[in-house]
Amino acid sequence: MYTPKHVITSVDEIYADMRQPYDSQIRKFLDHIDDLCRAWIEKATFLTMATVDKAGNVDVSPKGDPAGFVKVLDRHTLAIPDRPGNHRYDGFRNILETGRVGLVFLVPHRNEVLRVNGAAWVVRDRDVLDQCAIKGRVPDFAVIVRVEEAFYHCGKSIIRSRLWQSDQHPKPEGLPTYAEALIAHGELSVSYDEMAAHLKNNDENRLYDE
Repeated sequence: MYTPKHVITSVDEIYADMRQPYDSQIRKFLDHIDDLCRAWIEKATFLTMATVDKAGNVDVSPKGDPAGFVKVLDRHTLAIPDRPGNHRYDGFRNILETGRVGLVFLVPHRNEVLRVNGAAWVVRDRDVLDQCAIKGRVPDFAVIVRVEEAFYHCGKSIIRSRLWQSDQHPKPEGLPTYAEALIAHGELSVSYDEMAAHLKNNDENRLYDE
């Protein structure tokens, strides 16, 4: 196991070798969702949600749906619907323990992202859940986020990754399939064909239904 040799222990060590943040990067933080943030959230089709438990264990979960799936309930409150997934509920468990969340919103073909941090609750408020219905399927739960920080983040990481330039992506040949990974990591006795068929059905028929 690798052992780090030169561990940074203070912010001063970082700034000793790096530029100080630009004034715009210090002043850009909001404690609410203004019209510029709202426009981005309503166009976003994908986000990552980071949560942490009391022991400091971190989980980052992907969330995706058609644009507008995250609801801006007011200037300080967002609602993120829960969709059928792996039934692990790692994020829910963490929110129940610490009530903290960090979000990164992506809009297709835009290099920048919007970041939101704040407090969170898992809710069953019917008026909120009804707003999040897709194809008549009302989610069982939603995550309510009380916004404490909201800010735009530059697009350098997206540009460097060429995320939206599909013609420059590495080819996926040689990668394990999801079925292969589940069978191997779970030490499952199910056949590959059975697992592949199960996952194909999930992708085609269970995006919004159990």
